[in-house]
This record gives sequence, structure tokens and C-alpha cells, in this order.
Amino acid sequence: MPKKSPNGPLNRLLEYLKPKRSKVRKAAFHSVLNKIFDLAPPLLIGLSVDIVVQKEASFISDFGVQSVMGQLSIVAVLSLFVWGLESLYEYWLKVAWRNLAQEVQHDLRIETYNHVQKLELAYFEDKSTGQLISVLNDDINQLERFLDDGANDLIQVVTTVVIIGAIFFSISPTIALISFVPVPFIILGSLYFQKKIQPRYQAVRAHVGSLNSLLANNISGMSTIKSYGAQEHESQRLEQQSLKYSEVNRWAIQLSSSFSPLIRMVILAGFLAAMLLGGYYVDLGILAVGSYSVIIFMTQRLLWPLTRLGQTLDLYQRAMASTQRIFGLLDTQIQLQDGTQDLPKSQIKGEVKFEEVSFQYNTGDRVLEKMNLNIEAGKTYALVGATGSGKSTLIKLLLRFYDPSEGKILLDGKNIQNIKLDDLRKVISYVHQDPFLFHGSVLDNIRYGSFDKTEEEVINAAKLAEASEFIENLPEVYYTVVGERGQKLSGGQRQRLAIARAVLKDSPIFIFDEATSSVDNETEAAIQRSLERITKNKTTLVVAHRLSTIVNADQIYLISNGRIKEQGAHEELLKNSGPYAHLWKVQTGGYLEKSKLSEVIQ
Repeated sequence: MPKKSPNGPLNRLLEYLKPKRSKVRKAAFHSVLNKIFDLAPPLLIGLSVDIVVQKEASFISDFGVQSVMGQLSIVAVLSLFVWGLESLYEYWLKVAWRNLAQEVQHDLRIETYNHVQKLELAYFEDKSTGQLISVLNDDINQLERFLDDGANDLIQVVTTVVIIGAIFFSISPTIALISFVPVPFIILGSLYFQKKIQPRYQAVRAHVGSLNSLLANNISGMSTIKSYGAQEHESQRLEQQSLKYSEVNRWAIQLSSSFSPLIRMVILAGFLAAMLLGGYYVDLGILAVGSYSVIIFMTQRLLWPLTRLGQTLDLYQRAMASTQRIFGLLDTQIQLQDGTQDLPKSQIKGEVKFEEVSFQYNTGDRVLEKMNLNIEAGKTYALVGATGSGKSTLIKLLLRFYDPSEGKILLDGKNIQNIKLDDLRKVISYVHQDPFLFHGSVLDNIRYGSFDKTEEEVINAAKLAEASEFIENLPEVYYTVVGERGQKLSGGQRQRLAIARAVLKDSPIFIFDEATSSVDNETEAAIQRSLERITKNKTTLVVAHRLSTIVNADQIYLISNGRIKEQGAHEELLKNSGPYAHLWKVQTGGYLEKSKLSEVIQ
């Protein structure tokens, strides 16, 4: 990743392009040569005029060709040569710049995405999906558009000024100075324009992100929008956001559109001055007619392309605003650092210890307070308690989605903060209470994360997860596409595919976070039977609200307000007649006194 630089987005971009500088030089070389040959026709026109006017006394005659037609033939051959090379270099420059733009776009998108994947979950809690997609897609595409055309335009403007300046000063320094009078005004105007337009385009990019965020959220939540009859409300929200985007864009367009007309009038003054002064010198006999023709055409070649400078700077400023957002995302510090120790899956026993673990999110009170857990290898442990008591947070800490505020977590005696993240997560099969399925086939979703598994192994995993029966009734069986987020399946079917995915991974540690929360009683019973087979001789951690699903656990922890309030096996806890026993009574149809209910949920 590029090092952070205080010198602005352009320097960041140039720094990023350093490994590709040979390709940049090649593209720039083609741009310069294309412009040199593009500036040659006015010289050829001047030679033609000189031949017609001077005849045997023309410049070409000095090379031994006296006839007018012979001299014009030489100019014709030169014209063919020049136009051919100009066309050839135009082709090469377009190929070079566009290939470079595609390469930079690809590399930058992949690097940025990989960096985003390394960021901790807390970062995503504060950022909208639409904003991130806007950076990864729109902003990087904007940079590509600048490299496609804008970079070449800037190089060719500089080449034009240098080449024509040299020609003018060789013909008539006085006319050269007159012709170049508008250039400082154009440059100063461009710098002023750049300063004014920059904040406007930053606002445009920010509103693009907000608009994308709203669209992404609404499309993802379409079922909720429809079920609550909120289509009109969301249409109005989108209209308001789109109008805000149009307004800030209009604010930028007003300024960018005013640049070219103003510059055009400055250019006209320089062109008229060169035309009148050059004509006056011809009339006095100081300047040859051919040279005058060159000056007139070259003045136009010098000044008129500068009217495009406004468009080029407009493209440049849009690209710089996007570059700032891209590198701003790349500069986001990774708070959760990867470990260095290898953790071979085959060597894991699965013993987990939480030692004096406390944790709190960026906002809010502590979720866990001095938590101590000793999870023996090969046994099943259950976490129960009210919503918000800290059960799922314990799971997130074990997976290192977050690090503890205090204390440490050990896996087979090793602090998990020292273990490589990929190795740590490979030894844990995790089933979330809200499973995420990708747009693809049933087969692909079960095999996700275990890409080397065979179709036969996938089918066996589905059978163990009690998922094979409904899969075999799907239109294309294991090749049925489940839709985005698995929307074509029921909640219970999605859950069973997630369990099959965890089974296929076959890790020494299994975590089930409300894994049966979305299934009916019959399916729950079937899953429970399969889980007993799946988790045999594996360390298993189950988060549950339904106590009926964890009665066979070796140890049950009842957690309240981030602390362990009660622990033991199911029968032992029932005998204690404590909070767990009262909760069991409620779930099995008994009545819980108000004082006991308060005791359970505190």
C-alpha cells in the first residue's frame, strides 16, 4: 500500500504509478510524438505557399529541385509520411494509455478491496455499503477516465507550447511574444478554476456515495419496503437524494462550463494580434508569405487547443476528488493486526480459555466484565441468557472479529492474538443465526470456504445437516440458484445450508449461534439429531435461547450483564432451582413469578 503523503492526491497517484513508470513513459512518448507530427502540417502548408510564391527561390529549391511541381511533389511525399506517422502514434498512444488505465483500475480496485477485507467489523458498523461501493466502483472508474484521455491531453498541451514556441521564436520573436501573451492568463485562470472547482467535485463524490448507499439499502430491503407499503415513501427519499446530487453537480457544472468561453475570448485576442502584426510585417517585407502562413496556422494550433484545457481540468479535478477518496480508504488503519504464529488444523485439540476477558464496543457500556471460561476439548458447552447479555460477543471475540478490551483468549494454550487470522478461522466452523448465502447454486453455497471438496462430499454434508431432502425437491437439485442472500429459500432452508457448509468445513471447533432459531420444531429435532453426530469428539460452543436444544451439553453457562451468573450441566442447574431452572420452567409451559423473572433477566 502506498505510504501516506501530505502532498495531495496527484502526488499519491504518481507515487502509486511508480512501479508502472516504464509504461507511463512509453505512453507519454507516443503522446509527444503524435503531437509533434500533428504540428507538422502547418509547416508543410507554409512550404507549399513558399513554393508557389517564391518558385525557384523557395526554401525547397536550395536542395537542388528547381521546378515548382517537383518541389510540391516533395512536400506531398513529406505530407504522406507525416500523416502516416501521426495516425500510427495516435493508435499507439490510445492503446498505451487505455491499457495503462485498465491496469491501474484493476490493480487499485483489487488492492482497495483487499484492504477493506482486512478492516475489522467495527469499521463496517460505521460505514454504509453504498459509500464503500461508490469508492470501489465509481471513484476508480473516474480515475480510469482521466488516464484514458486527460493525461494524454495534458502532455500534448505542454508539447504544443514548447514546439510552437520554438518555431515562433525562430521566425519572429516579436510575434512569438504577442502570440504567447494569452498563455499566462490561461494558466492563471486554470489554477484559479482548479482551486474553485475542487471542493465542488468533492461534494459531488460524497453525494454519489450517499445516493448509492440509499439504492443499495432499498434494493436489499425490498421485501420490507413492500410489506409495509412504503414504496411511495422510499421513492420520495430517493427523489430528494437524487435532487441533492443534481444540485451539487449543477453547482460544479456552472463553474466548469464558464471556463472555456472565457478562455476562448482571451485566445481570440492573441490570435488577432498575431494575425494583424504578422500581416503588417509581410506588407513591410520583413516577413515572408510562407512564414506568415505558418504563424497563422501555428497560432491557431497553439491557442485553440487551450480551449479544451477547461474540459481536461474538469476531468482532472473529478479524478483527483476520486483519488482522494480512494487513498483515504487505503489509508484507513487496520486496528486488528494479524498474528504471526502458524496453527496447523491437524494439530488442534480444541481447548479454549477466556481469562479475565472484558469488552466494550466503541459506543456504549461494557458488554463483558472479567469473563472466565474454560472450554475443554471435545466437549459441548452452551451459552444462554437474555438478548444483549454478551453471548454472541463471546463468539465474535473467539473468531477475532474484535479483540478484548482486557484479558486474553487462549486456544490450546496459545493467545489467539498471536495466531494467524486465516489459520485461526480455518479451525472453527461457524453457523450464524442469520446465515448469509451468496447468489449462486446450492452446491456453491455449501462448498463456500471448502472449495476443494468434491460434489460427493457436499452431498454427504447436506445429509448430515438434514438438508438433502428439501434440496432434492428443488428444480435443479444441487445446481439450483438460491438468489441473492438465498431469497428463494425459506429461513429454515437457509439455516440448514449454513449448517451443511460448516459440516463440510469439518473443523475441530464448532460454533452454533442460534443455529436452530429459524426452523420449525420438527426440523429442529432433526437438526439436533444430526448435530450430535456432527460434533462428536469436537469442541462445540452453542448459543441458544431455546433451552431444549442444549439439554445434553456438558456444561451450560447462564450469562447476564456480561457476567457468568450460573453454570453446570442441565440436570444440575434444575436441581439448584436458580435462574436457569426458572427459565426452563417458563419455556416448558410453567408460570414464572415476577420476582423470579426479574432475577433471570438481570
